[in-house]
Amino acid sequence: MQTSRRRVAAVENNNRKHKPDYVLLLLCILLLSIGLIVVYAISPGLSKQRNVSENYFVGKQLTAIALGIIAFTITSQIPTQLWRKMEKPLLYIAGAASVAVRLFGERVNGAYRWIQVGGLSFQAAELIKFALLIWLAGFLSNRIREGQIANFEKTLKPLLIALAIIGVVVAKVQSDLGSTGVMVAIMASMVYVAGLPLKRIAMIGGIIAIGTTLLISSTSYRRDRFATFMNPSRDCQTTGYQACQALIAVGSGGVVGLGLGKGVQAYGYLPEAANDSIFAIFAEKFGFIGVTILLGLFLAFFTRLKNIIERAPDSYSRFLVVGVLAWMSTQTLINIGAMIGLLPLKGITLPFISYGGTSLVFITAAIGVVFQISRYTSYSISNIQDAEEKHRENITDGRRFRGAYRPGSRSSS
Repeated sequence: MQTSRRRVAAVENNNRKHKPDYVLLLLCILLLSIGLIVVYAISPGLSKQRNVSENYFVGKQLTAIALGIIAFTITSQIPTQLWRKMEKPLLYIAGAASVAVRLFGERVNGAYRWIQVGGLSFQAAELIKFALLIWLAGFLSNRIREGQIANFEKTLKPLLIALAIIGVVVAKVQSDLGSTGVMVAIMASMVYVAGLPLKRIAMIGGIIAIGTTLLISSTSYRRDRFATFMNPSRDCQTTGYQACQALIAVGSGGVVGLGLGKGVQAYGYLPEAANDSIFAIFAEKFGFIGVTILLGLFLAFFTRLKNIIERAPDSYSRFLVVGVLAWMSTQTLINIGAMIGLLPLKGITLPFISYGGTSLVFITAAIGVVFQISRYTSYSISNIQDAEEKHRENITDGRRFRGAYRPGSRSSS
């Protein structure tokens, strides 16, 4: 009995404040540096197309990184419990931003996604992702504490309403199906870890599948993109142009790449070379070896997030990090998958690498939240061998997830 108490005390002591995860921070810096190098390398080609200074895009990216550092510094100092008080204000701000984008935003290809703020473009969908993350973490941790995670009225119904709002605002009004997919991935990952019954998750999945099919079939350019995905070489001059050029860029890199000062895709051949298509540009310049290193860095980054999830001090913190992991990994998967022909083109940026301000700022802000949580994670106790204690710590509502707590177990939520 005394031994068991000592073990519990050791685990609780390990939840006290300690050094944050500097390895996670280092990986973020490396990825940001790679993105800046690629933007610098393609600036001459981009500047000729837009008739601006060669330093224009690098300057913009440096500004975005500076804003991201500020965002990271702020969010990394905010206690997690304070985010609970900011859930509704963030949702209201995100809603207001969505209305502003629709009323005052720039219309591009029939969609309203951006609004100009002080010379910088602001994309409301990125704020919605962040607000959704904060709200859902608090919502799910409250349902777990109350023992209502499987309740239809208190849990499933609000989730379905949130999903419907995302579908209308982001997928329909803003015509951003890619960001909608990322938000759905965030929700799906968090509710799964929370222990929502699999039958209900499957029901939500069916609704999402039907809605996605309707959204694709109701819009001509989405139908074209899907047809291009099924057969990229069907029409490389029109609807399949970007997909074909992306594959050409990836293939041109070979094993070692063409080098920073070489390559032609950024000179007007590959659309959105600095944003959605930047992975193809990276592959062209650094080849298979460079791509392998980049993917290794992303894998290490996701692994650090997974480790923080397993050692999070409470369910609220755990859900926050789960949402961030789903956010980053889904965007990475969609962006890279589209560039190599495994997924349809969706206009999703590659985290840390792509040129752009709004996405980078909110990604770094989300990492700041994780960095703060990493100060309170539990250390691994190698001498704990008690099978019953391990079993209790490793099960969430009957679902295997190492380090996750059961509803009603020790948690500050």
